Amino acid sequence: MVAVQPALAQSSGTAFCGTDIAQTIKNIFTLIQFGGPLIGGVIALGTTVALPTVRRSDLKKELKEARNQAVVWGVIVAPLGTAIVGFLLNNVVAGGASCAF
Repeated sequence: MVAVQPALAQSSGTAFCGTDIAQTIKNIFTLIQFGGPLIGGVIALGTTVALPTVRRSDLKKELKEARNQAVVWGVIVAPLGTAIVGFLLNNVVAGGASCAF
């Protein structure tokens, strides 16, 4: 019984890859990976275009902060986050199975 246990865990892990929830998780990761940089880029571009038209220095400072946060979170963290979560699910979680996402 002890020798059969790992084989049972792997068959259920590969069976999970064919379920709707696995496809939903893949779609969420794809949305974060490609949508994050798109939204972050749009926000950064919008604030860069709006900066010359603003006269108040405190509003300029807020726009610069928004631009920097859009670049950091949208362009850097979102793609890295999906890679890190995918690595954790495939390699660190006990009984995890790679679904070739």
